[in-house]
Amino acid sequence: MTIPGASATRLEGHLRKLTVDLGVRLAGSDAERAAAEYLAAEASSIQGTRVTCEEFPVWERAVGRESLEVEIDGVWTRFDCSLFGAAPSTNGKTLEAPIVFFDTATGYLRDDLSFLRGRAVVHLGCHIETADNYRRLMEAEPAFLLFVDTRYPGPFALADGLFPAYVNEYGALPTLNVAYADALRWNKSRATRARLCVEGCRRKSKSQNVIVDLPGTEPEAGIIYFGGHHDTQAGTAGANDNAAASAAVVELAGMLAGRNHRRTLRLISFGAEEQLSVGSAAYVRRHRQEVEREGRFMFNCDGAASLLGWLSINYNGPDACLELLRDTFHRHDFYFELTKDVFPYTDQFPFAVCGVPGLWFHRKNCDAGVVNHHRHDDNMDNIDIEVLAAELNAAAEFLSALADGSPHVDLTWDPLELKPEIDKIWNTMYGGWRGLSA
Repeated sequence: MTIPGASATRLEGHLRKLTVDLGVRLAGSDAERAAAEYLAAEASSIQGTRVTCEEFPVWERAVGRESLEVEIDGVWTRFDCSLFGAAPSTNGKTLEAPIVFFDTATGYLRDDLSFLRGRAVVHLGCHIETADNYRRLMEAEPAFLLFVDTRYPGPFALADGLFPAYVNEYGALPTLNVAYADALRWNKSRATRARLCVEGCRRKSKSQNVIVDLPGTEPEAGIIYFGGHHDTQAGTAGANDNAAASAAVVELAGMLAGRNHRRTLRLISFGAEEQLSVGSAAYVRRHRQEVEREGRFMFNCDGAASLLGWLSINYNGPDACLELLRDTFHRHDFYFELTKDVFPYTDQFPFAVCGVPGLWFHRKNCDAGVVNHHRHDDNMDNIDIEVLAAELNAAAEFLSALADGSPHVDLTWDPLELKPEIDKIWNTMYGGWRGLSA
């Protein structure tokens, strides 16, 4: 049975609903819930699907106003900023402190970080890769933190989030992203002080995973997963990151329904990915035994529709499946760069913790990733819907082959060499199997 082609028109309709009608879809917000309800309704309208939604607790970023001013030559000037997800606000109070610049490449090599105490720390680097470094930063007791995303040196303050496990274990300070160009100006001008006021707070809420099942004819043959996420960072409609993949969940359901695959295809649009894959982590915690026993492969799509780009795949799995992936995408005239390292920042990672092979599929347009990553201009003007449709044609053929259970593709994977690193990241950055409370 021939797989019908993906429809760019339908994909555009889904994307318009998510990004134009609903807009910013922060984890735990009404807009994120509306996105989940829309996706569930669209998938339910496809004959042969079985759709469920599962809720899980999150912290919702509920910020009313953000104000950052920096003193340059005795004059206070206001600059753009964005409070990190999971970071506390100032509760409407104004904090003022001397500025100190701190780079993550060499700064954490110092034995003593006490010089940061009471300072407005301009933190060059938006991620703190180890829990120990984060602990030391909190113990140094800065006044507040101004993070600079050194991957994307531009004029905008990008949005991001603190790792929930770090916050849960060591607490957090008011932490904001600022533009690289602004930090450069502060340094050049010998800026002396900064003052910060953030109204609003983080509050307990619920997010949701939308699960679309295409049941297999032989349930014991296992489950093939496809995933994307429907939440966004602050200030962005997230067309590429990652409404495109949520639209793909619905489109793939229509393309693959009714084909009587041996294995079940489970297509999931996760919530709260932007808080470090909280939705997919919640899913594997809730279904751990099933995922470990029946999971065969996880195809995660995140950021796959950017203009002016090329395909990049991070792959953790058996060689035979990689060859099928290459052959399939080559037939569709797609070639991709390949990495095989452990990458903890996508919804595929929690499945790897369960020993399920998988990949992260995305389309880069600069060496660091995507130039408008977590920016206000991640909108429909900057994605290529025709490319997305063509990618889904190749993905559908690949997923169908895995779900058919071809004897030529052995999905057995022993992550022995990667397991120590996977387990370490899971226990430190994700909070392990006990999870986090919100």
